[in-house]
Parts: sequence; C-alpha cells; structure tokens
Amino acid sequence: MEFFRISRTIPFMRHSLALNMVSAVFFVLAVFFIVVRGFNLSIEFTGGTVIELSYPETAPLVQIREELATLGYTDYQVQNFGTSRDVLIRLPVIEGQSASDQSDVLMAVLTMQTPDIVLQRVEYVGPQIGRELVENGLLALLFVIIGIVVYLSIRFEWKFAVAGVVANIHDVVIILGFFALFQWEFSLSVLAGVLAVLGYSVNESVVIMDRIRENFRRLRNVEVIDVVDGAITQTMSRTIITHGSTQMMVLSMLIFGGPTLENFALALTIGIWFGIYSSIFVAASIALWLGVKREDLVKPVKKADELEEVYTED
Repeated sequence: MEFFRISRTIPFMRHSLALNMVSAVFFVLAVFFIVVRGFNLSIEFTGGTVIELSYPETAPLVQIREELATLGYTDYQVQNFGTSRDVLIRLPVIEGQSASDQSDVLMAVLTMQTPDIVLQRVEYVGPQIGRELVENGLLALLFVIIGIVVYLSIRFEWKFAVAGVVANIHDVVIILGFFALFQWEFSLSVLAGVLAVLGYSVNESVVIMDRIRENFRRLRNVEVIDVVDGAITQTMSRTIITHGSTQMMVLSMLIFGGPTLENFALALTIGIWFGIYSSIFVAASIALWLGVKREDLVKPVKKADELEEVYTED
C-alpha cells in the first residue's frame, strides 16, 4: 500500500558517515548516563508494600494518587486489577514503618473519603524478587537478540545479521539512556516496551533488506550503494504509513493512558523514531561497510556451458 511514490532515488547513504557519527555520540552518551546516573527503578524491582483494596463503586484512582502525594510518597503505583472497583497499590519501603503501619495510615486517610473500602491484602515484597525480575528481564533481552541473529542469518546472511543486531542494540541502549538521563521510573511495563521495540525495529530492517535483495535480482550492473538507496526510497511510503499509525496509537496512550502507561508509551515513542533511524542509517550503512554484495543475497545462475559440462560428466 502506498499513499505516494517517490520517483527519484534519495541518496541516503551519501550522508551515512556523518549521521552514524551522530549516532555514535548518542550511543556513548546513553552508556555514560546509564553508568553514572543509573536507573530510577520502580518498587517492582526494589521491593515494597503491596496493598489491595476493594471499593463499593468505581475506584477514584486520581484521588488515591493525590492522597498518597499528601502523605509524602513520590514513588508509588496505583492501578486497577480485575475490575474497576479493585485497586492495587504499591508503596516503597519507609524506614521505621512496617507494611501494616503503611496500610493503617493509608486506610485512615482513604476511609475519610469513602468509608466502605475493604482491605483485601497487605504484603511486603522484598528486593530479592526485584533482583530476580532484573535477571529474568536481562535473560529475555539476551534471548531476543540471539533469536534475531539466528533469524536474520537464516533469512539473509551474516553481514545483515550483524547489521540488524547492532541497530537493535543501538535502539535499546538509547532508550535506556533517556530513562537514566531524565530519571524516569523504570518499571516492568517499560521493560516490556523495550522488548517490543526490539521486534518492531528488526521488522523495519527486514523490510529494507528484503527490498535490497529484490533489487539485486532485478537490477544488473548497478552499484551496491545505489541499490541500497533505491530500496530505502521505495519503502518510504510504507515506513511513513506504518510508523505514523503506530505513533498515533502510542501517543493516545501517552496522553490518555495516565501514569500507568506513561513511561511505557515514552519507551515506545523513543524506540519508534530511533528504530526508523537505525534501520536506515545504522543497519544499512553497517551492511555496506561489511562489504555486502549481490552474491551474498542472490545465488549466481550457472551459465549454459557450465550446466552442459556438468550434464556431460554425469
């Protein structure tokens, strides 16, 4: 599907060196902020108090958050689970207060507004579970990267596999760098967004690689750089439609999703735009620098005399 067709090939690779230098600067800065500033981990990773409440009617989540802010909490999570009347609250550990003390103070404040609240559960979640979540998340990230390498190696060849993985790691590190720089809360939903960006970014790379292979089959005696530029230009309409529609959905989550989806939408937004950038200027240019050529993607056709010689020998 195309909304428009670009008749003139855009020379993307002409500026690949300068743009990849910019990309390298972003990457180094992201690593710097990750190492120096670290992450603002949510209580899902650091541990805390989990409180489940049941309201007689739809729970006023905004009001609950306001009450928690008046109690001095800055790091907390309030969300529905099950039904709109059930609320799950996660609070950080406060020195000198037990989980039951925190729940008692919170219930005393909330029941002043809604007396019929039922306290379903109070539980302390230790940091050990948080460490397990971090380890499992890193393992999931590793397995995704290995799967991408295997998939691209089978579908194309090793040069495109290396280029695709570097582009994906580039996107992930820059997303993490933004969260470290601005100290946005890093939660399980953000981790899910990072994993989603991995698949989203590699899909864009695969589309461009497929078009490069098709162009190698159709075009003879054409420079490799011109084939790559032509493939990227031909997929521009598809890229704008796909990423534009996806960004509209993510933007709606960012605006209307509330605090629960805000950081998830931020991770996806950064991943979408840097995914487009890396698929064009990182993956394609790295493949060129590795020396990708027509013979890597299209098996050479044997000449008639060679086939006749093989047939005679048989």
